[in-house]
Amino acid sequence: MNAKQIALLVVIAVAVAAWFYLDLGSYLQLEVVQQRIGELRAWYRENPLRAGVIYFVVYVAVTALSVPGAAVMTLAGGALFGFWYALLLVSFASSLGATLAFLVSRVLLRDWVQGRFGRQLRAVNEGFEKDGAFYLFSLRLVPLFPFFLINLLMGLLPIGIWRYYWVSQLGMFPGTAVYVNAGTQLGNLTSTSGIISPSLLGSFVLLGIFPLLARWLLNYLQARRALAAYERPRQFDTNLIVIGAGSAGLVASLIAATVKARVTLIERERMGGDCLNTGCVPSKALIRSARVADYARRAAEFGLLPVPVDVDFRRVMERVQSVVKTIEPHDSVERFTELGVDCVQGDARIVSPWEVTVDGRTLSARNIIIASGSRPRVPDIPGLAEVDYLTSDTIWGIRELPGRLLVLGAGPIGCELAQAFARLGSAVTLVTHAGRILPREDEEASGQLMAAFERHGMEVHVRSEPRAVEADGDGGYCLLDGPSGGRRIPFDRLLLAVGRSPNVEDLGLASLGIAVTAAGHVAVDDYLRTSVPTILACGDVAGPYLFTHMASHQAWYAAVNALFGQFRKFRVDYSVVPWATFTDPEVARVGLSEAEAQQRGIDFEVSRYGLDDLDRAIADGEAHGFVKVLTEPGRDRIIGATVVGYHAAELLNEFVLAMKHGIGLNKILGTIHIYPTLSEANKFAAGEWRKARKPERLLDWVRRYHQWRRG
Repeated sequence: MNAKQIALLVVIAVAVAAWFYLDLGSYLQLEVVQQRIGELRAWYRENPLRAGVIYFVVYVAVTALSVPGAAVMTLAGGALFGFWYALLLVSFASSLGATLAFLVSRVLLRDWVQGRFGRQLRAVNEGFEKDGAFYLFSLRLVPLFPFFLINLLMGLLPIGIWRYYWVSQLGMFPGTAVYVNAGTQLGNLTSTSGIISPSLLGSFVLLGIFPLLARWLLNYLQARRALAAYERPRQFDTNLIVIGAGSAGLVASLIAATVKARVTLIERERMGGDCLNTGCVPSKALIRSARVADYARRAAEFGLLPVPVDVDFRRVMERVQSVVKTIEPHDSVERFTELGVDCVQGDARIVSPWEVTVDGRTLSARNIIIASGSRPRVPDIPGLAEVDYLTSDTIWGIRELPGRLLVLGAGPIGCELAQAFARLGSAVTLVTHAGRILPREDEEASGQLMAAFERHGMEVHVRSEPRAVEADGDGGYCLLDGPSGGRRIPFDRLLLAVGRSPNVEDLGLASLGIAVTAAGHVAVDDYLRTSVPTILACGDVAGPYLFTHMASHQAWYAAVNALFGQFRKFRVDYSVVPWATFTDPEVARVGLSEAEAQQRGIDFEVSRYGLDDLDRAIADGEAHGFVKVLTEPGRDRIIGATVVGYHAAELLNEFVLAMKHGIGLNKILGTIHIYPTLSEANKFAAGEWRKARKPERLLDWVRRYHQWRRG
């Protein structure tokens, strides 16, 4: 610390000590000011210049030292000096005091903070050098943080002193005027009857609605700023352009057509996107064939003679494609054209906030929705390019069952496909860098699925990293680093299931200044708008949840906000998000797991019911798994539920409904469930919650009552 910093600290320390020692803050209490307003006005009339100077200096000191009292001083200034004189004093005093606080932060802290955290702050610094003035103006106009925090934080960032001053002056002016006006009206109050005067009521209404007006103004300025560099078409070809015909794009287009908007849907490959062609539909069809094969092997469990299982893999994959073909008309060009959607085939590129080019043709619309989806991520592993690896997109083209299948990745996709191929006859090895399979799920759920994998003869390596891949004929070897050292895993086919990457390339986003997140998703706000307000994004390309049902959910918000956002906008509701992994046993969850609740410091209670006790599960030969419900301590309000077992995804829906609409376990317990069904498990889990809270003392008295009745 240098001499200048030490001297500044001493000055600040003395000033703050004097402030508290002399109890100067007491003079800034609203009650004190109200009691002495008459005396102060009389003195001001005799000494207008001196009163203004003293007020100005005290105001600067209060804001520079970041001590409480600025709001009261602003009201008092309006009451004492009148609107215009007070506005002049407060406007300049607040900006000067804020700049002094900014300088204190810069002198004392900036070098240390930037020196220690410069690497982490590099992106912030670069963004602030470019747009810092607008960020500051936004915070001043619509204060998301207290003003003193803004002063201290801005001192750490690269913005010039003069720019900081004039932007603060400009940004704080509207709010200052509203507060000074309120103080002026309060100062004019001479009797209790004046409380209901239009001017006083109007000033307080203005004080209340100012944040809304300021936010509207800020949104307007942001929109103007984002669109200023582009020439808006005089008329538009269509109301809405949607890029991508996956789940998100199809739903957004359908909603637009339903409300009679003209909508153009652009798709470069196949209608239906990943879900129909390479994701949900084909994988579930494959899983069904694999499950039937497994049931056939278990024939003796059901009192049947052993059934030899010969898998015709080509026919299995042809059945998968027939299922896709059967569902395909639901998402076809013909169907959506009949519904009023203009379907266009080609590569889309956004060239302005209102225009998209498709293979040389330019289309215009008032709004654009990006719904370009995602693709399998290909990791950077030495030698990978030398082998004919598979992904969840390309695996549907094979017609020969791999003898040895190596699967990299133990998330939902990796686990589903690994188990399906193991049941169809492949020798499957599953590798993950995580400490367990399905690492996002309940630890007990992962354990039960791991046990199932072991029963199928699958080889699973956790905490393992693929170091390199070596080609060898039609297959190869994967060099693996794991807890027990290195090993060489042979394979005939290699399946990559290590996550997905959003499709943001070649859309023209960078040229429009549309940012992407660290995970590669298009950056959107709570309303799914990008930094260009006429362009929105939804589905996998926007994240954060890469589920088909979430893509459809977001699509409603994107379409409605695009078409009617000038009247009302809707924030996306992420409060209750369910998902499932369709392995055997299925793993389904909504809300928090135990581990997540513990990490967030949220207290909870657990109610668990084992499906090995459920009559229908026993009758079906599927008596394994559990229902686990997390509730608030002492209450039946559900904060999370995990179901593991036969048709777990179907069972979960009751808990999804309960969480969404505030239904507790008591009401689930009081609801009749058909016997014998799997859904009874949910009621029995609620019963476990109730049994854990039996009124033992009351029941003891009831026992005595019955004993007395018996004589």
